[in-house]
Formats: sequence, structure tokens, C-alpha cells
Amino acid sequence: MILHICRSMDWDGLQYFLMVARHGTLARAGQALHVDATTVSRRVGALERALQQTLFERAPTGFALTAAGRALVPHAEAMAAAAARVDSAGEGGTALSGQLRLSVSEGFGSSFIAPRLAGFAAAHPELEIDLVASSGFLNPSRREADMAILLARPRRGPLITRKLADYSLGLYAPADRPDWQAAAEESPLARAGLPVVGYVPDILYAPELDYLDEIEPGLRATVRSSSILAQRRMIASGAGVGVLPCFLAAEDAALVRVRPDQTIGRSFWLALHRDIAPQPRIRAFIDWLDGAVQAHRKLLVP
Repeated sequence: MILHICRSMDWDGLQYFLMVARHGTLARAGQALHVDATTVSRRVGALERALQQTLFERAPTGFALTAAGRALVPHAEAMAAAAARVDSAGEGGTALSGQLRLSVSEGFGSSFIAPRLAGFAAAHPELEIDLVASSGFLNPSRREADMAILLARPRRGPLITRKLADYSLGLYAPADRPDWQAAAEESPLARAGLPVVGYVPDILYAPELDYLDEIEPGLRATVRSSSILAQRRMIASGAGVGVLPCFLAAEDAALVRVRPDQTIGRSFWLALHRDIAPQPRIRAFIDWLDGAVQAHRKLLVP
């Protein structure tokens, strides 16, 4: 029933639905559409009456998709893609608009993607880009993000996945502690009595981050944080030695890599919902991301 009605429905009504699905509240959807929240509420209500379906569960914290709403999303996304192609064709094939939300780990998002994003943003000024760089990931299967860069390949969900890049991690010490550097090179860290910086083990958000055993069996962190950026600052300021991604640490003059022959290998995986893969904004961002990874591969894997 939903698909039949969608085929006879104008894009404008579905656009309001899609913005609420993406943003979670009437106010934020209204900001994206440059209308007030009342208008968004009225248009979504009209769509629900036309479909004879409840598309959202209303709660004080926002709007959550019902089963009918989730079923409607791919059809609305398909219409959004078609609208984007029409707009692009009318403007010489270069204009992209709408929202693009990427979920990525804190370190890679903050230290690799963010410093290089200006060129892509300048090339597509009508595109709203959300870089969600944090500990933990939004889920493309549940439409929490358009794409996610993960530490392991997802095994379930209606996703298109592929390896984006390999990356290396190494053991780093503060540059102003040559005694620690020498001690780390000459003997096991525990025997040398060196403090070790690392993750908080009981709130580790991905098993791929449990890598201290790969430096030395049984090694434990004594100065800990859930944030890799905080760990970097703690090591650089003299709180201890610790493992960091090379792309995060290699260009930091306050850090020195010790045991350079000891390398930990990991990979980043790109995941996106298969229904949005053909959309121009998605294809354009993936092309840009692949180019950035290729151009800086030696930073990822020295």
C-alpha cells in the first residue's frame, strides 16, 4: 500500500517525512527545510492520513520511526535521489544538496577526515555535512547515519560494505622523556616500571581496540581514557607510554615512536545502507574519501 501511494504522491510531502526521519525532531527538520516546526508537523500529519499509517512514535525526546515509517524511508530516499539528479542536471551536473551524515571513530574522524574536508565542502556548498566523530558508531541499518567507517566489517543488515583502508598502530612515548624511550626499547614495560596509557577496559566500544596484549602479553593500562585524543594528549604530556594510530601520532613533535619494528595492523570498513548507494551525494563523498585515502596511504601505513 505504501509503495502504491508513493508512486502517485508528490516529492514535497515525502521530503518533510524524510527530514523528520533524519533529524529526529520537528524543529531540526524545520531548520533543514527553512520552515517552522508547525508546518513540518502539518505536512507529516497529512502524509500519515494519506497513507492511513502512523509513521512516527512521538516522545518528549523526539520522533522515532514506526515499522511503517521504516518501510517508507527507502522509497522517500529514492525520490530524494531522483530529485537530486534533476537538480544536478538543471545546474550543469555539479550541484549537490541535502544532508550527508558520516559516523566515524573519534581518531580517524578528527585527525584524518576533518583536516581534509574543506575542499569537499567548498565544492558542494549546498550540501549539509555531519561528521559524527565519537567513541561508538551510529547505525546505517537503522538510518542513524548515511555511512559509517567502522573498525570491523558488519555481518548483518541491508548494507553495502567494503574495506576502506588498512592502518597501523605503534607504541609511542613523550618526546621529552628519553629515559622512558630507552627503557621501553630495552626491557618489557611492566619490568621497566613505565606507566601505560590506554582505554578503559570495561567500556571498550570495539574489540579491535583491545590491543595491549599485542605489545606484551598481559600488559595493562594504568592511566586510562575512553578517548583516543585524550590518550594522545596524556602520552605527549608525560602521563605514560601507549599505543596510538600512526596517522594520529606520526606528525606530533611531542611524541616519539619506540620499538618501530613492532606494528599493530587494523582496518577501516565503509558501510552504507544499500538503498542510498546510488544517490549522487553519497557517490560524490565516497569518491572524495577514496581519493583522500589513496593520497595519504603512507600516513595510514608508514
